Amino acid sequence: MPHVVLLGLNHKSAPVDVREQLAVTCRAEANPLQMLPHLEQVDELLFLSTCNRVELLFTCNAPEAGIGEIKALLRSHVGLHASAPLDSFLYVYKDMEAVKHLFMVASSLDSMVIGETQILGQLKTAYRESVEYRTVKTILNRLLHKAFSVAKRVRTETCIGSCAVSVSYAAVELARKIFGELKDKRVLLIGAGEMAELAAQHFLAQGVRHMTVANRTLERAMELADRFKAETVAFESLLDALKNVDIVLSSTGAPEPIIRYGDVKSRMRERRNRPLFFIDIAVPRDIDPKVNQIDNIYLYDIDDLQGVIELNREERRNQARLAQHIVDEETIKFKTWMNSLSAVPTIVSLREKAETIRRNELRKTFSQLPGLDGREKEAVEVLTASIIKKLLHDPIVFLKNKARRGTQAAFVDFAQQLFNLSDGMGLDLTGDSPDVKEEEDDFMEVLKNRR
Repeated sequence: MPHVVLLGLNHKSAPVDVREQLAVTCRAEANPLQMLPHLEQVDELLFLSTCNRVELLFTCNAPEAGIGEIKALLRSHVGLHASAPLDSFLYVYKDMEAVKHLFMVASSLDSMVIGETQILGQLKTAYRESVEYRTVKTILNRLLHKAFSVAKRVRTETCIGSCAVSVSYAAVELARKIFGELKDKRVLLIGAGEMAELAAQHFLAQGVRHMTVANRTLERAMELADRFKAETVAFESLLDALKNVDIVLSSTGAPEPIIRYGDVKSRMRERRNRPLFFIDIAVPRDIDPKVNQIDNIYLYDIDDLQGVIELNREERRNQARLAQHIVDEETIKFKTWMNSLSAVPTIVSLREKAETIRRNELRKTFSQLPGLDGREKEAVEVLTASIIKKLLHDPIVFLKNKARRGTQAAFVDFAQQLFNLSDGMGLDLTGDSPDVKEEEDDFMEVLKNRR
């Protein structure tokens, strides 16, 4: 029976310099997926690398041996000596623990920011790469698709992704609530530090395509603008830029306000009083609080956002508990499917034996009835195939259902004895499989993918 194993490190288990070294080296030299043909113990492989995690998901028949090969693969890519403390940063999950962890990752329940959506896209990219390298087969293919559906179910049945828990994200979410769609809005970022960079990422995720960056150091403004396909404006001209934007996010280190009441009041006439949304996340504040007294001006500072964040953090915890229940349910369902795989060889052997008997008897019958034409022989073929299919239907359904109840071992053994299938006709999952026509049958899909 194949085992599912996940080995990796993330923001909880390893410092950022270790994660960076592993992720960058794996990308720069060669994708670990290329090494699968050289691994004797590993059958299927997926490689996920993000800024906060590096994980390898694989299947194997001998977990400890497979884990040893994957560790050696990591060491060879990173260039670490065998005595280097890589093991102290790694976590290993086996079988249903690995499945559950993957579902948690896909649903962003294991992320640094719970509920963020970026990880699902990264997981889908990793899956596409595995498909391109042909390193996923039946088990991981089904597992990854199940992970995507679990993430979708979590998004649909909970509100875990709608609660802001960081200042930058809260600022953008607040803008979205006020304006609705942000795709046609123009954003001015004052400052080019980490907070502005994070806000730019969130604005971009919301579809904003018109961003302008103003910073005292033009070089830094240009770097940020280049990353997010934005424009730049001279810091001395940022007040004039207020005439053409809808949202202003300011996060400089200025010791006193850089935008005052009079600066905004005079420019609102030029704007014809179109609404202007200010988000001041600087400490000390960049924008004079009196600006909020102007008609059609909406000013929020970091204290306003912190209130939103605290409320949302508690709500997100509640939603995370609901999401955890969904993950637990789906893990049990996948366990049921994995358990049912042990019935596959017996079911195939049963069908093979019935088909062999049918064809032998047909040959005898046709030899005794030489007068049958092609159409008549075909009719007999169809008749006998139909009889066999209907006769085997109940035993096969019985085996599948018993397998799902966790008692498959006893009933599989009983079926093998009852139908005398223990004479070498059984089929190992790691061997060749017969041609199976029932494409919707999960059991047969396993065998087709292992040909």
